[in-house]
Amino acid sequence: MSDYKIETKCIQSGYEPGNGEARVLPIYQSTTFKYSSSEQMGRLFDLEESGYFYTRLQNPTNDAVAAKICDMEGGAAAMLTSSGQAANFYAVMNIAKAGDHIVCASALYGGTYNLYAHTIRKMGVEATFVDPDCTEEELNAAFQENTKAVFGESIANPALVVLDFEKFAKAAHAHGVPFIVDNTFATPINCRPFEWGADIVTHSTTKYMDGHASCVGGAIVDSGNFSWEAYADKFPELTSPDETYHGIVYTERFGKGAYITKATAQLMRDLGSIQSPQNAFLLNIGLETLHLRMARHCENALGAAKFLQGHEKVAWVNCPSLPGDKYYELAKKYMPGGTCGVITFGLKGGREAAVRMMDALKMIAIVTHVADARSCVLHPASHTHRQMNDQELLEAGVQPDLIRFSVGIENIEDIVADLTQALMQVSL
Repeated sequence: MSDYKIETKCIQSGYEPGNGEARVLPIYQSTTFKYSSSEQMGRLFDLEESGYFYTRLQNPTNDAVAAKICDMEGGAAAMLTSSGQAANFYAVMNIAKAGDHIVCASALYGGTYNLYAHTIRKMGVEATFVDPDCTEEELNAAFQENTKAVFGESIANPALVVLDFEKFAKAAHAHGVPFIVDNTFATPINCRPFEWGADIVTHSTTKYMDGHASCVGGAIVDSGNFSWEAYADKFPELTSPDETYHGIVYTERFGKGAYITKATAQLMRDLGSIQSPQNAFLLNIGLETLHLRMARHCENALGAAKFLQGHEKVAWVNCPSLPGDKYYELAKKYMPGGTCGVITFGLKGGREAAVRMMDALKMIAIVTHVADARSCVLHPASHTHRQMNDQELLEAGVQPDLIRFSVGIENIEDIVADLTQALMQVSL
């Protein structure tokens, strides 16, 4: 499918039915798969043969959807996970172990920041956070001898920082480690991180990819471009024998599929964060209209940002697609077709005014979710990022008065009308 345009890949990639087979991707709602001989099943367990035997490791529905996302990103191999958090956890822990270190852009989704700053630290993996706008010298200074990866978000949630891919990729590769990018907000419709030097891409498919707030999920895509063997001493679990599979060497046996095969055969085997086939089926339905929805999300977000920018009660607006935004030029470079449907803003009355305004909204809902068809708002400092202290909030680009506004695909006139009546309830 690699010759098709991205719009066609959304619909056609991943699943190709044969004669008399279901035109729509089937749901293989089964934990196990039957074989006629013990010998054949043994070969599956030894990774000597490809096939299905237990859904925790592989499932035809999941694999078809993973293949679609892989093709959309331009990758070599991919896997689904139960959530975006699981995807980001696996992406790092597939190549890091106790005593290792990673470098992260500090502007991250609160859950991801907590995962890397606290949870994996308990497992012995330390993270150094750097300002995404740092100089090359500051970025390079964050690396250590035991650094195993660099991580950032294409568009940070909710700071809306646009990552300078080339700067981070250059630093990662100079130190012999892969560059991992969470591409959730931009999606492969608006941004292709592999084309700018990223090696591995993750997604919370719960967001725009699903598009309907119907199912939680995640994905990891490997470009196949990073040479693990060139840094064999740094990544022995990929380049030396795995005794749990009779001494198999992933890079020798699976080539460009080594990273994803290891993540499936080891991490999914032992930790089990698999996406259900039912959720994968629903995700696939969402993917088929992703290219249509993203265009409307971006159009509406820009319209809402322009309205808010001109309102007397609004103190500031962040929207990377808005001329004059701090990240406008980077967005034009890396995401010329648009960024995402999320914008942020603050009111002149501060945090209290933000709460009053949000409570006065009628159509636009206050929900924890973001990036689906329906418009919604959230106050990150009180909700998604409430586990972070004031300093961590500032480092993540979250101001106390910040309202995260996920602009949906409703009619923009109705969206603006709801904002207008809610702002009327706020006194300066």
